[in-house]
Amino acid sequence: MKDFRKLEVWQKAHGLVLAVYRETAGFPKEEIYGLTSQVRRAAVSIPANIAEGCGRNGDAELAHFLQMASGSASELSYELELARDPGYLTADQHASLTFTLDEIGKMLNVLIHRIRSSSSNR
Repeated sequence: MKDFRKLEVWQKAHGLVLAVYRETAGFPKEEIYGLTSQVRRAAVSIPANIAEGCGRNGDAELAHFLQMASGSASELSYELELARDPGYLTADQHASLTFTLDEIGKMLNVLIHRIRSSSSNR
């Protein structure tokens, strides 16, 4: 079992979750079970999948869960746009969250590629 807390991508994703919770606290009350919940769920799914992959056996399973984290990042990207368009997020809030999310996406892609490359070289 790998310690997910040592992975820079998990640390950054955890930080993003905290930022998402802060920013969505101001969403309209009628969105609590709608967009607020969806944005938070997608954000939490990223570090949760990284952690779950680290608890699995073998690189193939880790890569699978990292791919799921990447999918959650894509989902969150859309949901942040959806939150920006009606003004639930300011342009600055959206830009900050999206910048961090893009960094996480790149880190996940590099890690997935490294794991798959090292597995195929064995």
